[in-house]
Amino acid sequence: MAEPTTAHAPPRSRAWDTQRLVLSSGGPGRCEFTLNNACNANCGFCNFARDALPKERWDYVERQGAFDAIDILFRQGIRYLVLTSGEPTLHPDLIDIIARACGKGMKVMLVSNGGLFKARRIGEYADAGLSSFVISIDAATAQAHEDNRGLPGVCDKIRAANREITRRGLISTASVTLSRLLDIDALPAFLDDLGFKAVTFSYPLTNLNSSFLGYRDSGVVDFTEAELIALFDKVKALKSRIHVVNPTRSLEEMQRFVRNEPQNFPCLGGFRCFYLDWKLQLRRCHFWERPLCSIYDFDDAKLVRDDCTLHDRLLPRRQHDAAHRRVGSRRGAIAARGRLRRRRQRAPAQRQAGSIHAVAEGLPWLMRF
Repeated sequence: MAEPTTAHAPPRSRAWDTQRLVLSSGGPGRCEFTLNNACNANCGFCNFARDALPKERWDYVERQGAFDAIDILFRQGIRYLVLTSGEPTLHPDLIDIIARACGKGMKVMLVSNGGLFKARRIGEYADAGLSSFVISIDAATAQAHEDNRGLPGVCDKIRAANREITRRGLISTASVTLSRLLDIDALPAFLDDLGFKAVTFSYPLTNLNSSFLGYRDSGVVDFTEAELIALFDKVKALKSRIHVVNPTRSLEEMQRFVRNEPQNFPCLGGFRCFYLDWKLQLRRCHFWERPLCSIYDFDDAKLVRDDCTLHDRLLPRRQHDAAHRRVGSRRGAIAARGRLRRRRQRAPAQRQAGSIHAVAEGLPWLMRF
């Protein structure tokens, strides 16, 4: 069995690879890889919670299967890998999985609740090549956050982890699900105290049909249309106080979604963005009950580009805006080579301008990732 390497692709090689992917397929792709369904937390708005999914039902992607998946994803142009799950730090082969992906030249992000973070472990992730951490925060006080997570003392662990992450020159972003636990006005001061310089917001989910369990039919995340619209307005206003990763165009798109209005930015799930679970079933995104295929059958014939607007979330929407910008860059390159007539018609000017604005707004965060 071949062992993963910790050698990372040199910058010049990575730049050439990105340019090649822009010209051939619209740019580097992104995949959320859920490594297991295990979780040590007990969040009130999630079915990965330890009370909802007891330990005897925990399941993990096998080590070799994870390696195979990374190799196939890389072959298919995936260069951004988000490692998530219930809690990915519970996976016994996490460091080797990170090293395998980084060794191939992928940028790897780890999503975690921080409950198992220690300075030594942060160093091991960094040495394996990890570039970015996303750490879940549910409220604007330590007591409210820890009560919901069922993880006493986790805020002290997050604070210490952020010091080590900063010392190593890596990036750490707070991930906040919009819920009734949240005092948005008080959030920036709390995040600053924990050591965060950036925050990304996720859409509250009460139902999903795929294997992903990051949802629950709970009053904590049950909002009226008017309440959701107001929440997005508050998030937009927060941009003057802390770096909010979600572009303004994304937040406006979410408000259109809630109002059941036409979307300006169709989803690229199944084309440049994907969701892969611990059983190695590949989906367009978390919302699709039916997989595209097993990861072992993934090839260009499985790609889907149908301008889907059936589902929406904040986190993927940020990536979709960036992907639209990359696809737009590809169109420009094709036009320069006189082959535009063999490609899809150019997106409306409003969509292109919105995508460019979204990427420009998030560029400082994207450059660090």
